[in-house]
Amino acid sequence: MRRPDDEYREFVESRARPLHRIAYLLCGDWHLANDLVQEALAKTFRHWRKVQRADSPDAYVKRILINEANRHARRHRNAAPPTDVAAEETPAPDLSNRVVDREVLVRALLSLPARQRATVVLRYLEDMSERETAAVLKCGEGTVKSQTARALGTLKNLLNREELPL
Repeated sequence: MRRPDDEYREFVESRARPLHRIAYLLCGDWHLANDLVQEALAKTFRHWRKVQRADSPDAYVKRILINEANRHARRHRNAAPPTDVAAEETPAPDLSNRVVDREVLVRALLSLPARQRATVVLRYLEDMSERETAAVLKCGEGTVKSQTARALGTLKNLLNREELPL
């Protein structure tokens, strides 16, 4: 019989990388993303039995991560956003590099309101359905659709400009 610690360890090993990517896209800073993931995983461990009983443990943990990112953003509202990405910490290339420079994309994402940013990250970068995104964000599918539409409109306008807001 597997111990709860072993089950938790397997869960973390299989999901740590995607969680780090989500955290980075929510906050734009690899060091902060690591902190957010660590905090989310610590909370996951404290409530492991409840997480296991959830309809979707992945959605449960992503919600914890998004809450942590939002909590940090509220506490540090007046802090300057990160200005550059450390080259040695850039993850393996993904399709977004073919479309626009990673730094420009991250700056554009960071300019979105938190809920719109979370919606875009979950829908398009995590390839979640509207239903799955709504479950993670604890809102209706209509809200996901409207937040996504607004976010994509804003991103389109920002990425077509010469300058992005800092």
